[in-house]
Amino acid sequence: MSTVTTIEIRKEPIRLSQFLKLANVVQDGVEAKIRITEGDVHVNGALELRKGRKLVPNDKVLIGDMLFQVTKKSA
Repeated sequence: MSTVTTIEIRKEPIRLSQFLKLANVVQDGVEAKIRITEGDVHVNGALELRKGRKLVPNDKVLIGDMLFQVTKKSA
């Protein structure tokens, strides 16, 4: 099982493609789109094919063997 890496966001919701860039999983939006449309990304255990999917705190994103959890940055 993968270790969960927590990624803090400032504003919610955040688009899945933006989240992947923030988590340093992809370098740009083009790479994010490719990884998502090729079926490499799961959100909360379900395959996600929409790059515009909105993520909120406590959502979990799995890409490859990397697992991330969305959290809200404290003020």
